[in-house]
Amino acid sequence: MPRLIVDIETIGFDFESFDAKNQDYLLKFANTEEEKEDAIKRLGLYPLTGEIVTIGLLNPDTMKGQILFQDKDQKIANFQENGFSFEAGTERDILDKFWQAVKSYDQIITFNGRTFDIPFLMLRSAVNSIRISRNLMGYRYDFKKHCDLLEQLTFYGATRKYSLDFYAKSFGISSSKDGGTDGSMISDLYKEGKYLEVARYCSRDLFTTKELYERWEQYLKV
Repeated sequence: MPRLIVDIETIGFDFESFDAKNQDYLLKFANTEEEKEDAIKRLGLYPLTGEIVTIGLLNPDTMKGQILFQDKDQKIANFQENGFSFEAGTERDILDKFWQAVKSYDQIITFNGRTFDIPFLMLRSAVNSIRISRNLMGYRYDFKKHCDLLEQLTFYGATRKYSLDFYAKSFGISSSKDGGTDGSMISDLYKEGKYLEVARYCSRDLFTTKELYERWEQYLKV
């Protein structure tokens, strides 16, 4: 069964890009300066207040994949590295390539994909006037089409959720965060123009997700 691991990196839009009315709306429940700052930092978690800057794809059977990333017109040439094809473009470009690629696979594998990656991909596609090629949400309890490892490892919310890094270290798996980069740093790295650093971080997340999937498949899948 052809399967594909999917992961994305996102950043929030500049708060000043929203008009005054929507700024007030976004800060509606923030009463202190600290809460306002936190609300602004969290803009990258939602598809209408943020954008996708990297989409990572990995076939766990061939260990080949694609890293599709935004480079803000730096015109970074395509290149190969560690089994990945790195390809730069606009958000619209990388979303279009994603939907073309995902058509060839029966199963997708994510970590927290049902509540983050997939809704983000689908809604940002609509914003960019891109027609999705398939419904990646589907029936929640059918992991054969979409295996969200966070759903599987919490038994669909029966136990506590942990981060990918925490699961990796608990299972003795190499974590993508071991290199010193974590998700909280993505926005700053991207704004500093370190597009390839963000792209490579995403590729490491894919490898960690693959190892975690293999542990689940060997010992917990029934």
